[in-house]
Amino acid sequence: MDVQSIMVTGDNWGTAKSIAKEVGIETENVIAEAKPEQKAEKVKDLQASGFTVAMVGDGINDSPALVAADVGMAIGAGTDIAIEAADIVLMKSNLEDVITAIDLSRKTFTRIRLNYIWALGYNLLGIPIAAGVLFPSTRFRLPPWIAGAAMAASSVSVVCCSLLLKNYKRPKKLNNLQIGGIVIE
Repeated sequence: MDVQSIMVTGDNWGTAKSIAKEVGIETENVIAEAKPEQKAEKVKDLQASGFTVAMVGDGINDSPALVAADVGMAIGAGTDIAIEAADIVLMKSNLEDVITAIDLSRKTFTRIRLNYIWALGYNLLGIPIAAGVLFPSTRFRLPPWIAGAAMAASSVSVVCCSLLLKNYKRPKKLNNLQIGGIVIE
C-alpha cells in the first residue's frame, strides 16, 4: 500500500520486537518503552519531515499522539479517551481493519475527485449553452426548464456515483495476510 509502518509502544522491548516481527515491521522501525509525550513527539517529527501520519492506538497513553496525528484511529475495545481523541474508531479489535480503513479512504477520495471532474465538466459545458453562447451561430437556445433538469441530473449523477461506494469490498490482499489472528485486547 506504499505505507511505512512504525511501532511506538509503551511496552517493553521484548514484547515490541515480538509483535513487530509478527506483523512485519522491521526492528529499526520499533520504539519501545515510550511515554505518551514521546509518542506525540514522534508523530510531530514525522509530520515535520513531510509525512502524512496515521496513528493507531487503544489506550489513554496513545491519546496525545492520536490527537497530533493527521488521522487518529482508535481500537474499538480501547479506552473512552482514546476513542474520543481519534478520527476513526475501528469497531473490531483487528489490525486488518487498519488496512481496510486506509483502502476505503483512498477509494472515497478517488470518488470525490471523480465527482468534481464530472460536475466541473458538466457545468463548464452546460452553463455556457444555457446562457446562449451557441445562439448567435446556430440559433440554438436551451429552454430554462431543460437547463434546470440538466442541473438536477448533474446532482443526481454525483449522488449515484457516490452511492457506488456501498459496493465496497475489503482488499483481496487481506486474504493472504498472516495477521488475522492478532487481536488487540
